Amino acid sequence: MPRFSVSIHIVPRKGLLDPQGKAVADALHALGFATVADARIGRHIVLEVDGESAEAARAQATAMCDKLLANPVTEDYEIAAVAGG
Repeated sequence: MPRFSVSIHIVPRKGLLDPQGKAVADALHALGFATVADARIGRHIVLEVDGESAEAARAQATAMCDKLLANPVTEDYEIAAVAGG
């Protein structure tokens, strides 16, 4: 069965308090990067998934995010890439 590398980005939902993101944005402003409008700090997860196709690997990763990897109340996720096969 082919193996796929699935990259997932998980970030706090917009509008929710993100103290780490605020600290990073404030620090960047202090360093002279005034063009930064907002920063959100999240997680990047890379999974090696066996599947029949890239679509099947993406579907498995989506189910994993829905059931465990992302908190649906406070976080959004994006399947950023599926590679391999």
